[in-house]
Amino acid sequence: MAEQENKAKNQFGQLNIQQKMGLAVGVAALFALIAGAWMWGQTPDYRLLYSNLSDRDGGAIIESLQQMNIPYKFAEGGGALMVASNKVHEARLKLASQGLPKGGNVGFELMENQKFGITQFAEQVNYQRALEGELARSVESIGAVAAARVHLAIPKPSVFVKEQQKPSASVVLSLQGGRLLDSAQVSAIIHLISSSVPEMSAKNVTVVDQNGTLLSANHDGNTNEGLDPSQLKYVQQIEQNYTKRIEALLTPMLGANNVRAQVSADIDFSRTEQTSEIYKPNQNPNDSSVRSQQSTEVINGSGLGASGVPGALTNQPPVPATAPIVAAAGAPRGAGASSNANVSNLQKESTVNYEVDRTIRHTILPVGSIKHLSVAVVVNGNRKMTDAKGKSVSRPLSDAEKEQINNLVRDAVGFDQNRGDTLNVQVAAFNETKETVEELPFWKQSNLIELVKDLLKYLLIGAAMLFVVFRVIKPALHPLFVVPEFKAEDAVDNAAQEESMETIKQKASFDTNLQTARQIAKQEPKIVASVVKEWVSHG
Repeated sequence: MAEQENKAKNQFGQLNIQQKMGLAVGVAALFALIAGAWMWGQTPDYRLLYSNLSDRDGGAIIESLQQMNIPYKFAEGGGALMVASNKVHEARLKLASQGLPKGGNVGFELMENQKFGITQFAEQVNYQRALEGELARSVESIGAVAAARVHLAIPKPSVFVKEQQKPSASVVLSLQGGRLLDSAQVSAIIHLISSSVPEMSAKNVTVVDQNGTLLSANHDGNTNEGLDPSQLKYVQQIEQNYTKRIEALLTPMLGANNVRAQVSADIDFSRTEQTSEIYKPNQNPNDSSVRSQQSTEVINGSGLGASGVPGALTNQPPVPATAPIVAAAGAPRGAGASSNANVSNLQKESTVNYEVDRTIRHTILPVGSIKHLSVAVVVNGNRKMTDAKGKSVSRPLSDAEKEQINNLVRDAVGFDQNRGDTLNVQVAAFNETKETVEELPFWKQSNLIELVKDLLKYLLIGAAMLFVVFRVIKPALHPLFVVPEFKAEDAVDNAAQEESMETIKQKASFDTNLQTARQIAKQEPKIVASVVKEWVSHG
């Protein structure tokens, strides 16, 4: 291991300064690329959270996002606030629970900061602003409305009746993308505004959307000119109920998908009240009630003659009568009457008034009664049947079956000819070819597009890394891993070098021996002389 480290150090030491700088730059670029790729992979896809926020709402929302640890950034020059795509709905719900964004409308909290000594005009203006803000907030609570502005025109009160003016209002709505308000919702907004301001009529409220479309046209607070959504829903329910009745009744007999029915109902939504007064002819007086009775009796004659004892007894009141009030013909008229009374005429009248037999009836006709029905039924003429052998065959309807179907449909819808109902039953061959829904090409599917985007991102990162490795780092490290090639010329050079080294070694050895011989000759001359003598004698 130590040898490899030493070898690596030796090889790195053999590099020149330019190669060392290129190697350092390549390694740094590789690490920077890896770190950038990791950060790019961790960077979320930002989507729009809110736009056109006021400064106050923007600051409150940013503070809440920081507390929730949700990353955010600004777009469109600070006019839009964007968060991670997987946090958009969560952030909106949490911010909505905190009442954010509040919008630019100012409500009755404006009245809480009244300055001392404020004039009556300024106080009235602040009240009108607060009322407009509260109404705008109420309108914005409707799901299809993104933002709303309310302008109130409230005239000054006057003591003169002719100079009094009614207040009016104008409402500007900004609807959600792809959302529309139906007639009932527009009427509800009109009623909301008119009911919140004293003496304001519904026809004095104008509603306009962000495109400048007048939504309050033909809306004066009621929907008598046409059917409102509840009435349309009632008509649809009646038609659907009759259709289900017919299909549920005929399906077991004809088979599934062999009958189609449609019902058109004409509904009377008018409100009608009737009052009638009926007098019956004279009935038996014995069975009638007496309302009044009057009797008159008139007597004409010569009068009664004087009778009785003259004196005080004549002036006294008569004794109570003991005889019948109506005496018989020729009978005396009083207790003291004489038998010579002469009555020339007696007339009696009697009038009896009986109660009149009168009936007063007040009738309110129900709303939503059926004027008439139009029923259309189509039966499949090529319905498939299973014969005795189990094969599927087509069998047309007989006349008896057609008549039976006709009668069943009449009973199912409560057919009334006097009401003007119509029924039409037809037999036709159904087209059983199934409609093929054209599928979206795979290369246009959103999932595939997202996958391709991710693959391209990672391929781009990989390509950049390969470029750094093979174009920067590898050239810098190439000398460390190159093995020198063996050539013949190199072998000759190596042999010459070895021979020269051998010569140098031999020369160094001869010099050493010569020096040694000189030292011996100085120290032992006799021995050197005998050696030289020996060399000469043998020479």
